[in-house]
Amino acid sequence: MAMGKIPGSGDDEGDEGVFAEINITPLTDIFLVLLIIFMVTSTVIVQQGPGGGAKAGLKVNLPKGGAADVTARSTDLSVAVLADGQYVLSGNIVNADELRVAFDKAKAENPETLVIVQADEGVSHGTVVQVMELAKQAGLAQLAIGVRDSE
Repeated sequence: MAMGKIPGSGDDEGDEGVFAEINITPLTDIFLVLLIIFMVTSTVIVQQGPGGGAKAGLKVNLPKGGAADVTARSTDLSVAVLADGQYVLSGNIVNADELRVAFDKAKAENPETLVIVQADEGVSHGTVVQVMELAKQAGLAQLAIGVRDSE
């Protein structure tokens, strides 16, 4: 068998020649699988990103507020307080001790960390104050309350 012959070149000795086309079907399949993986991964990253609580799929009915709203930075720590009084940090329900540990860790990483408390309208004032006191005990002095735009 002669290698490198082109079919139909006129020098046929019964050899079929070399198949010179590229099959792109497997390449297309690989790209489609990679696209699906990136879509799923980006959804998970967005849900675990800064902003945590209310942006991670949990329903927090924020009270209406003024025009000067606080926007979360990547170094800020957002704590959501649900209607039943549970604390949510980075999409996970935590208790007061875990919240205290998270505040201590945030203080160690960046002393200027802003704590944004996103409390449901039905949450009592005392529960919001407890979260703010935990932050102040950890040494985080910059506190803000998350609200939705007044219309």
